[in-house]
Amino acid sequence: MKIKRQKHAKKNVGFYKHNFGFREPFQVLLDGTFCQAALRNKIQIREQLPGYLAGATQLCTTRCVLKELESLGKELYGAKLIAQRFQVRNCSHFKNPVSGSACLLSMIEDGNPHHYFIATQDQDLATKVKKKAGVPLLFIIQNTMVLDKPSMKSLASAQAAQTNRLIPEHQKLSIKLLKEEQGLAKTSEPRKKKRKRASGPNPLSCLKKKKKGQETLQPSAAKKKGNRKRKKRKLEAGGETVPSGSQNVEA
Repeated sequence: MKIKRQKHAKKNVGFYKHNFGFREPFQVLLDGTFCQAALRNKIQIREQLPGYLAGATQLCTTRCVLKELESLGKELYGAKLIAQRFQVRNCSHFKNPVSGSACLLSMIEDGNPHHYFIATQDQDLATKVKKKAGVPLLFIIQNTMVLDKPSMKSLASAQAAQTNRLIPEHQKLSIKLLKEEQGLAKTSEPRKKKRKRASGPNPLSCLKKKKKGQETLQPSAAKKKGNRKRKKRKLEAGGETVPSGSQNVEA
């Protein structure tokens, strides 16, 4: 069972190394509940945790966690002694201390830039940690430390990062435009319909209409002109046909 747990831990640590840039020594932020559970179950955190994570570790806490343990009195005096042995990380609550869970959440804001592991037994804090990408979660179950599997938020973030590495920016832009053209992607702003501009008059309609009289008169005038030419040619050839006007003059 121990070998199986270590294999799962190695796989999960590898996930955070590959996708979120975790490196040794691993920084583990512990709260009072985790220290109390380790004391109750006789777990030597400093000795056992590096072997479980298969790498060097730095155990650390915050001033707010120490203040909280101090305020809870004798019941958590042993947990306070354990936490005091760890490195103290600076938080933003120096003048106004907050609860340990609120302080640890503030330490992993903005994408957990310092690559902290969070070690806690607080279920409410664990739920909030799972909603953030790239934050490994440690807790104690049945006298053993367990590294929780990556949350859905971490898996989704890692998948998105891999997709961005595989597809160049210009290809993503062309895919987005293609989806918009096909109506597969919703655009942030609805496209404005182009207004049809008033077009000018049809050039053919500007031509002057021909009068019907002109169309009918032209063929008849050409016909008369042709008849006159034919009569003139006959007179020149032999005078077979005499105009009626010449007969009247001789009489």
